[in-house]
Amino acid sequence: MSFSTVELCAGGGGQALGLEMAGFRHEALVEYESHFCTTLRTNRPHWNTVHDDIRFFKCEKYTGIDLLAGGVPCPPFSIAGKQLGADDQRDMFPAALELVQKMKPRAVLLENVPGLASKKFEHYRRNLLASLSKLGYQPEWNVLQAADFGVPQLRPRFILVALQPADAEFFEWPVPSCPGRSVGETLVDLMGANGWPGAAAWAGRAMGIAPTLVGGSKLHGGPDLGPTRAKEQWRKLAVDGMGIADAAPDETFPENGLPRLTLNMVARIQSFPDEWKFVGGKTIAYRQVGNAFPPLVAKAVGLAIRRAFARKRTFTNSNGHSKELRLLEKYQPKETAAVRGRQPI
Repeated sequence: MSFSTVELCAGGGGQALGLEMAGFRHEALVEYESHFCTTLRTNRPHWNTVHDDIRFFKCEKYTGIDLLAGGVPCPPFSIAGKQLGADDQRDMFPAALELVQKMKPRAVLLENVPGLASKKFEHYRRNLLASLSKLGYQPEWNVLQAADFGVPQLRPRFILVALQPADAEFFEWPVPSCPGRSVGETLVDLMGANGWPGAAAWAGRAMGIAPTLVGGSKLHGGPDLGPTRAKEQWRKLAVDGMGIADAAPDETFPENGLPRLTLNMVARIQSFPDEWKFVGGKTIAYRQVGNAFPPLVAKAVGLAIRRAFARKRTFTNSNGHSKELRLLEKYQPKETAAVRGRQPI
């Protein structure tokens, strides 16, 4: 059984692709950036991609969908920015809440940077959770580490899930499934694609997990791998983080050199499939990749929401394997607290 979804601030398609993997059917994907819309249409022509600002999105015909999802802009809460929160003109949480009120979805999924989980934004979080509670949802938030779900990157993300009471009782956060591979293991074939004789040796030096990719913003930030500290972390993985290469190193590149990553390599580190194409120049394309919600993490959260819809709980047997338990008896809602935000330890 498939469930319907509308996605806000769809970007280059990371969350949309992950939710598709989890069995959700996209009714609409709303995105303000024209190049990003072209990327979505190029890869999934059958998706209904709407080029619009979510503040002006005409949502009436999507009332009652199963899931309203979105990766609202993160700069207001990013440690790489000024952390202005509600005072930042790019804060789109109020617009998302207005759409929740109008569309009345069965569930809500909002993703952002882990900075939103910090003490500085405790008041903001409480107001956000209280607003969803007043709309009839039971919201929970958690910080999930992408590397726990097969993504070769240390990329923590703030995830907010809000479900109606009949479903919220059965929601469980996805448990870590498989560790991400090292950068070397992930990219060795792409590094050697143009005949670089040092590819195998490079992979042996790049045995760690990638640091968080930084995508830059429309206001500033180009196609490189982040600020000074991030570049130092990449250098320890035998990668030159000062820019993004147009192609993999060839046979003339020094065997012990520090190669730069290509756009395809960065996309693979985000867990995009190799066939996913990003439209636009290098800077615009890299913004789509670097700011994405990794598809494999979105898939894990989407499957957790589907299990709640199906009244399923997971349990771990004596061998440590997770299984699903379908609850067939009629569900009688219990009285619960208005907001039961389950915070990470």
